[in-house]
Amino acid sequence: MRIPRIYSPIPLVAGQTLALEENAAQHVGRVLRMQAGEALELFNGDGHDYPATITTVGKREVTVTLGEPRRNDSESSLKLVLGQTLSKGDRMDYAIQKSVEMGVTTIVPLVSERCDVRLKGDREDKRLRHWRGVAISAAEQCGRAVVPEITQVMTLEQWFDYTRSAPVRLVLHHRSSQSLEALARPEEVALMIGPEGGLSTSEIVAAEAQGFLATTLGPRVLRTETAPVAAIALCQWLWGDYREKAGLQ
Repeated sequence: MRIPRIYSPIPLVAGQTLALEENAAQHVGRVLRMQAGEALELFNGDGHDYPATITTVGKREVTVTLGEPRRNDSESSLKLVLGQTLSKGDRMDYAIQKSVEMGVTTIVPLVSERCDVRLKGDREDKRLRHWRGVAISAAEQCGRAVVPEITQVMTLEQWFDYTRSAPVRLVLHHRSSQSLEALARPEEVALMIGPEGGLSTSEIVAAEAQGFLATTLGPRVLRTETAPVAAIALCQWLWGDYREKAGLQ
């Protein structure tokens, strides 16, 4: 049985005994029905895994004792910043979850001309908390020891400025013929994904004026939640850890 992984956003020290946060305790005690003496693995985003042993399981509290930390090498050498335009329903959740599994570094929710989702005030804060929870769960599941950052919602102008230092910036556009193989291997890539109705012509033009390369992933039009998965996989193969794991340079 695979050892469950739990995110704990606090300093972790070998030999420390601590109580899990309420949601994690409920998951371990009530859902998984784990008992004292069983093993867990904690991480807090510092790039290490902390083996842990459950010491007590109560109705509302689960305590664990930490072992020596181990370096987790699951992070890609390629920094990937995803600008994902907001979408309805669970499409945004899917895009975030799968992007985390694929190795994204930062996720920037975007608003665009054809975006049907508008978030303000408390509603935006609530959605951001939810999306960060999705990212944490995905990191727990896929074995990462770093949880990708999810920024505040940005306009396209803010996004252009935010990604200005990235050496390769790509905007997905199904009518482009731009080849990526000829590009020099970058340390960082910014990916811009449009909404369900696609980015407008003026938005594509504006992105290109800011240094983005309009590129396509093939002859088929991808859904807004599928596009980031395909794009990140391609970037990881060309310049990231997919290529490294395959033994290619």
